[in-house]
Amino acid sequence: MPIIVVEVMPKAEILDPQGKAVAGALARLGKDKFSAVRIGKRFELTVDGTVDDALLAEVREIAEDMLANTVIEDVVSITVAS
Repeated sequence: MPIIVVEVMPKAEILDPQGKAVAGALARLGKDKFSAVRIGKRFELTVDGTVDDALLAEVREIAEDMLANTVIEDVVSITVAS
């Protein structure tokens, strides 16, 4: 069965305190090659049947209406995983 993966991230102008905490922890561990970390969400929707353009459009609508808080988050990708 195909799986549709939806990735949601905070908008660029929104502060990400979790990401900032992880970036600080990385620096304290000597992992200083990373200047910033942003933390988002990943959703996997298993499909019964085939994936077509109409279904992907429906998933985009679901993502923007239910999975993301579009005031502070963007749906950054919708992909079909094998």
